[in-house]
Amino acid sequence: MPKHVNNHLKILRQIARPHWFDIIELIKRSQGLSVKELSSKMDMSYMGVKKHCVSMHDLGLLETWRRPVEVGRPEKIYRLTDKVDCLFPHYGDDLSLMVLEGVIHLDPIAAEKIIFGFFRKQTEEFTKVVTGSSVQERAEQFAAARSKLGYYSWCLYAEEVGLWIEEYHNPMEAVFEKFPDLVKHEINMIERLLVRAYVERSVEEVKAMKRYRFDLSPR
Repeated sequence: MPKHVNNHLKILRQIARPHWFDIIELIKRSQGLSVKELSSKMDMSYMGVKKHCVSMHDLGLLETWRRPVEVGRPEKIYRLTDKVDCLFPHYGDDLSLMVLEGVIHLDPIAAEKIIFGFFRKQTEEFTKVVTGSSVQERAEQFAAARSKLGYYSWCLYAEEVGLWIEEYHNPMEAVFEKFPDLVKHEINMIERLLVRAYVERSVEEVKAMKRYRFDLSPR
């Protein structure tokens, strides 16, 4: 192995073994999972999954916390560490934020113009695949397209709350944290794509793991 290997390749080398990608994907699509939950989703023995999780924990890929339960001792939950962040897309790196901060000094609304242009381009691309006749169909198509871009997106429905989109990663997170007013452009994009729905965005954070939710209501 070469002496100097970038961190991305080091991580890939560590996880390039059976089932580890599945574990990372499943945990990423949640706010943490127990060995029992992983075992059920992977159709694999409890002890087999536990062995993989312990090995990944020893390498610093997973960390644990205790989730309260109604009866009995809190259960151990596995979640991803910052070490695997490089496996997921991020648009708001240090350079991007530096550029946005810099242009604001030249034009107070320059960052707004840049992000508006970014989401206008994304809208054009999503329009090619979001073609359904109903809001739910369009929401499902949009979620599928966002998942391919690394948003880990789902479209869900429950009779008591209605239709919503749930996501477990947002490549724009660093940008939105620095410039929270720019979130409106993401919301406007989704409303334009779904055509007949209002969108309300919320973020839930549990032990530093975020879940982004877009509740959809009819216009």
